[in-house]
Amino acid sequence: MEIMVFFSLLLLVCSVSTNLTEADNEIVDQQISNQQPCQQDIHAVLREMAVSLAVQKAQIMILQKENQDHSTKLDRQTTEIDQLKQQLQDKQVAFSTSLLDRGTLDIGPFNTDTTLIFKQVFTNIGNAYNPHTGIFTAPVRGVYHFECHAYGYADIMTRVELFKNGERIFIILEFQPSHIWTSSNGASLLLEAGDHVFLRLSANARVRDSQGHHTTFSGHLLFTM
Repeated sequence: MEIMVFFSLLLLVCSVSTNLTEADNEIVDQQISNQQPCQQDIHAVLREMAVSLAVQKAQIMILQKENQDHSTKLDRQTTEIDQLKQQLQDKQVAFSTSLLDRGTLDIGPFNTDTTLIFKQVFTNIGNAYNPHTGIFTAPVRGVYHFECHAYGYADIMTRVELFKNGERIFIILEFQPSHIWTSSNGASLLLEAGDHVFLRLSANARVRDSQGHHTTFSGHLLFTM
């Protein structure tokens, strides 16, 4: 483009030089001489623009890298927060239940030992107690405390046993031929995650519950290990 401009000027000078005075020729020569510095200035500006663009491109790449690093760090922090929330939820374990959800009913006696299913759930933080099976499953390793209160009457004994997996931990036993009673027991147990705790009514025994919720099963996590 610059060469074409130069040659155009040169042709113009040649075409009119025969008709120009000496003063006019000096003016034309001055304009041609002024054209060369202008072209040099354009080259300098273009070089400066190229350098500036290269610097800006490098800065943009650095900013993009920093932004990606910040995004990765934020994702990692979000994951850690979610994990801490889950751990905190796992440490919040407590349940309280009653044998019946309505009415008054005798459970037993049966010919064999029978797992008691406590249907009325007052509290089940952590959902570790299953109201369909009567079994509590430890969500984390730790020390848990359990309590049971059993209601009985008349001439059939009340005998309820608390089991950790297949191991019997304690017994609630009461028998009075002509009276009513409420007996209780409790224990603190070290459980591994996945251990089961439940209550079993012994064979030939009976337990009663009513709208007063006399027969209950409760437990909660004391601390993790």
